[in-house]
Amino acid sequence: MLRRAPGTAVEVRELVKRYRKARADAVDRLSFAVAEGEIFGLLGPNGAGKSTTVGVLTTRVRPTGGRALVAGVDVVAAPRTVRGLLGVVPQRNNLDRSLSVRQNLLFHAAYHGVPPRVRRPRAEALLEQFALTDRADDKPDLFSGGQNQRMMIARALMHDPRVLFLDEPTTGLDPAARLFVWDRVRELRAAGVTIVLTTHDMDEAATLADRVGIVDAGRLLALDTPAALTRRLTTGAAVGEASLEDVFLHLTGTALR
Repeated sequence: MLRRAPGTAVEVRELVKRYRKARADAVDRLSFAVAEGEIFGLLGPNGAGKSTTVGVLTTRVRPTGGRALVAGVDVVAAPRTVRGLLGVVPQRNNLDRSLSVRQNLLFHAAYHGVPPRVRRPRAEALLEQFALTDRADDKPDLFSGGQNQRMMIARALMHDPRVLFLDEPTTGLDPAARLFVWDRVRELRAAGVTIVLTTHDMDEAATLADRVGIVDAGRLLALDTPAALTRRLTTGAAVGEASLEDVFLHLTGTALR
């Protein structure tokens, strides 16, 4: 039996995912753990296995082998329980366009079984936190990309998840909207929410993540704080002022796009 380490929010152990007719495993004996209250960046080029790994952790993809746990609960043995423990913010807008902002939040809470007496106060608090109160009765089609992103994060928090998965949370946002999202992510971390972040923005990963895991070909190549990874990078005998993108390119031979 795989035991959850004390203070561990997410754990994968020897995780394998093999798709039918694929020449190689999408995830190949991948292992890592995410501490409670940590922002963990999962980085990799396209096809590296990070999306499949997140799919396993969020119960959308069934693993071929290994184990995956969220808050100590096995994702295969108890997927419904796991879904109640996590919030997911996808890259693509999947808000219900027929509902207002407030209705999107309340419907999500009802779906997850949040008691009626809790739903509205929580929705109003999140609307205020994400600067959406004045537009709460408007529908998503009237909003900018940044506002819709804020709505999706607020919606994902309505059932008070233990772990929040953010997939490219600031792609396509202008600088002001990006900074707003970053500030809210930091607030969530300070409140004890564990965050798993997948991003192609190396500045975002270096700024927000406590630790990053770099994967390629389904395997973990490096796992440490951004500062530690950049310190270790050397060019010949010289140690330069490396960036996280330099580390990524050095390990994978591929620049993130």
